[in-house]
Amino acid sequence: MTHRSQIGIVIPYYNAQKHIINVVTKASKYCNYIVIVDDDSPDELPVNSLQAFTQVHVLKNPENLGVGGATLAGIKYLEQIPEVAVIIKLDADDQMDTSYIPLLVEPLISYKADFSKGNRFRDFRALKQMPWLRRFGNLFLSFLSKMATGYWNCFDFNNGYFAITKKMSLQLDKLKISHNYFFETSLISELYFQKAFIKEIPMPALYGDESSNMKLFKMPFLFSVNLLKKFIARIWKSYFVYDFNIGTIYLVFGLLLFLSGVVFGAFNWYSYASKNALTPLGTIMISALLVILGFQLILQAIQFDILQTPKKLSDD
Repeated sequence: MTHRSQIGIVIPYYNAQKHIINVVTKASKYCNYIVIVDDDSPDELPVNSLQAFTQVHVLKNPENLGVGGATLAGIKYLEQIPEVAVIIKLDADDQMDTSYIPLLVEPLISYKADFSKGNRFRDFRALKQMPWLRRFGNLFLSFLSKMATGYWNCFDFNNGYFAITKKMSLQLDKLKISHNYFFETSLISELYFQKAFIKEIPMPALYGDESSNMKLFKMPFLFSVNLLKKFIARIWKSYFVYDFNIGTIYLVFGLLLFLSGVVFGAFNWYSYASKNALTPLGTIMISALLVILGFQLILQAIQFDILQTPKKLSDD
């Protein structure tokens, strides 16, 4: 690894005492700066054992902030180190293969991307090893996340194995980034407004005897609500605040025509049905035409939005 001095690694720590030393041992081969953020973990961080690693710095959150809050605290610390150019987020539970660190770092160091992340859905053999519940949940949420974030070319948004340039990190509005398990998706949502190019690295996930702190039954509601908020915020800012373009026209007139057709058709259907009479063919055609035209314009708006996905900085 030829860029050790330019790499900083953030490890949010919570109930991972059995794995943290192994994670740090492997991560220390690739960088000169590691910050472990103890997120008020009940499972005590083995500080004495970590003293053997000279590049490790430990931060302690006075209260539990969640994985996002802990990661942001570590990122803020690394942003203050002049030598650091790339910041990597690595989990403490040893689910992330550190041998992929060079692949994550290379496009950022060579100025070909602003952000790189793992994608567990590019390798079919590795995908089969993923627990089916996680696989289904990630597939479903990744599609919704495409719409919410504007990164239609990305997948596996909940993959927490990522790297970001310090330059890009300093530009982000971190107050808009979630502290809970929506952290990764909300971070990518903020990258969109900086037109950051994201490079995805195919990699498997590692599943061992670690226990997850994620309450799965809460995830569908948590993500659905937050994705809807991010989607509305992105559309409003992108097409009505920061810019006004042909996509705005498609969207406004598409929604107006579609909703007008639905309302006009429903009103007339109810009106004639209450009189026990057939709805005139002309009335039906007007309603159908409005719906079809509106739907076509909405499809055009989606196509335009896909074309606005941030492009790469340079050729690979």
